[in-house]
Amino acid sequence: MTQLLPRLPFVVNHHVDRRHYPHGVAFMDGQYLPMSEAKISVLDWGFLHSDATYDTVHVWNGRFFRLNLHLDRFLGGIERLRMNLPYDREEITSILKSCVALSGHKSAYVEMICTRGSSPTFSRDPRQAENRFMAFAVPFGSVANNEQLERGLHVAISETVRIPPKSIDPSIKNYHWLDLVKGLFDAYDMGAETALILDTDGHIAEGPGFNVFIVRDGSLTTPAFGVLPGITRRTVFDLCAEIGLSVAATDVSRAEIKQADEVFVTSTAGGIMPVTRIDEAKIANGKVGPITSRLMNFYWQKHDDPAWSTAVTYP
Repeated sequence: MTQLLPRLPFVVNHHVDRRHYPHGVAFMDGQYLPMSEAKISVLDWGFLHSDATYDTVHVWNGRFFRLNLHLDRFLGGIERLRMNLPYDREEITSILKSCVALSGHKSAYVEMICTRGSSPTFSRDPRQAENRFMAFAVPFGSVANNEQLERGLHVAISETVRIPPKSIDPSIKNYHWLDLVKGLFDAYDMGAETALILDTDGHIAEGPGFNVFIVRDGSLTTPAFGVLPGITRRTVFDLCAEIGLSVAATDVSRAEIKQADEVFVTSTAGGIMPVTRIDEAKIANGKVGPITSRLMNFYWQKHDDPAWSTAVTYP
């Protein structure tokens, strides 16, 4: 097992004063430190080339939600990108728990990252780079605020096309966000709050950091092609299986999403979030639908289920 070196004073004396670390705690280069001290080199390929993978998991009421699924995706991405970590799965789990525990936050947004790093000889050969792992825990933040969760989000459909899966494997969570950012600006120009962009066939793909579902005649559908297989997206499939709702991954057209009975988006940063307006069209009657509400409530109930969550031990 790799020895993890303490940096923060409260690691030594086992006392946490949350007032000193309101912005969270990071782990870098074998040490825990305040977020303000977490920095990477401008020569890191993660910064220069977006050559990195990451995953995010949230903590709610002092419990990680579906941590093992996030670790599976993170470690799978590292393997497919031909990166190497100095820590094994058990050590990464310990690091993530320590970041949360040391921050003192009971609701947190936790990220684990592996970048290509940089080469000591400034080689342009990625095989010569020394890969770098880091993690952090910060206060929980949602894609939608409380007011938006109550009334539903206003989403605009951008003509921007998502990076095709033949270029970038969408199952590897990555920082290639320029298409998503362009979609966001398109949405803002249309007076919306966030965006959906298209796949290469002109169907609905996903939004900046979230998947999308539609409900029609009691059945759920979500885009299948070229999207990140989100953990919250998977959770919706699992919830539907428990309560007997039909759900499928397939193509979703612009016409279908605007004619849906209900629409919602899913993300680790916010869970299940309703959409009540797309472009200028109201979804159904412009109110949060019953299936969306049912899934939202069930989703948050699962956070206390030991089969779905992992407790953090705080000092």
